[in-house]
Amino acid sequence: MATKKQEEPEEIDDGEAEDDEPAPSGTLYITRAGAEKLRAELKHLLTVERPKVTAEVSFAASLGDRSENAEYIYGKKRLREIDRRLRFLDKRIQKLTIVDPSEQTDRKKVYFGATVTLLNEEDDSKVTYQLVGPDETDLKSGKISVDSPVGRALLGKKEGETVTVNRPKGEVDFNLMKIKYV
Repeated sequence: MATKKQEEPEEIDDGEAEDDEPAPSGTLYITRAGAEKLRAELKHLLTVERPKVTAEVSFAASLGDRSENAEYIYGKKRLREIDRRLRFLDKRIQKLTIVDPSEQTDRKKVYFGATVTLLNEEDDSKVTYQLVGPDETDLKSGKISVDSPVGRALLGKKEGETVTVNRPKGEVDFNLMKIKYV
């Protein structure tokens, strides 16, 4: 019994090489929330963005001369970008290991997923970070990569320890005030 192959959207080839995005180096861990965000982006690109741009390119192509048709040329470029991102996300999601920080058994040390509160010993300011993978780093929401200089310096440390971080402006010392796993 033959199965009907699902028809795929037309792929437009203009002869330019399509290099995949370089994968973030380092840790292949991600939190469940981070994985869901990547999956949502993949789904949105596949079900909303790509079909929309494909329709725009098809319409622009129907207008005639493609060599000077800006909508057609831009649309092809956008399709390549979307396809590149789709390939990257698909490969990346397959390689990642989902880690649930709340399941951490050794809560006395800093590991992936830990939320830490640090006291900057230079200016007595406090800062709170969650150590996440490179795919979900977002400094504005307090998520730093476990592979960053601060993240690497914190790994394996206990509350009360002083952590020295090497940064371009020089070394800075932090006191590790609190560790929690949520």
